[in-house]
Amino acid sequence: MATTLFLARHAVHGLVDQVLCGRMPGVHLGDAGRRQATLLARRLESTGLAAVYTSPLERAQDTAAIIALGAGHDPVVDQALVEIDFGTWTGHRFDALQDDPNWRHWNAERGTARPPGGEPMAEVQRRVMHWAEAAAEQHPDAAIAAVSHGDVIKAMVAAVLGLPLDHYARFEIGPASLTTIILWPGGGAKLVRMNEAPA
Repeated sequence: MATTLFLARHAVHGLVDQVLCGRMPGVHLGDAGRRQATLLARRLESTGLAAVYTSPLERAQDTAAIIALGAGHDPVVDQALVEIDFGTWTGHRFDALQDDPNWRHWNAERGTARPPGGEPMAEVQRRVMHWAEAAAEQHPDAAIAAVSHGDVIKAMVAAVLGLPLDHYARFEIGPASLTTIILWPGGGAKLVRMNEAPA
């Protein structure tokens, strides 16, 4: 009765690695991102997806729409998959944040730190794991996909592996990558693959 969860990070957009978009509205995929999302859809076509879930942010919904089209489902928007709320840092360029001691503290101690006016990663982990447990109960013995964001997926991987959130930077979740987790009703889980780049 295991559920196979394909976690997809949204595909690239023009601000990736330049701006901390967070929950900033209006960030859509460009041509390169749509090509990446098409590769994701092709990779998942043979998995018999029972459902496709997505973060409400546009870049995730754009990615999920392409995956869902290939799977024959309408994407289901779920707030639990939304990006971390980065508070007052939202919309700032990464190079402008490097000298902020609060930014350095956040990146060194993700298990306890909080963005100014934002959401701690521990709360992100709780909400996304609660969603995953509910999804496993709703889709027993099925495969589902969920399009979310890099740090949200890292929070779930850390929970499954029992890693402290402070170790989030020790592994990568790239744009348009797939991370596969097996879920059992009642909360059991294991990581099968991580950061797979569809070819």
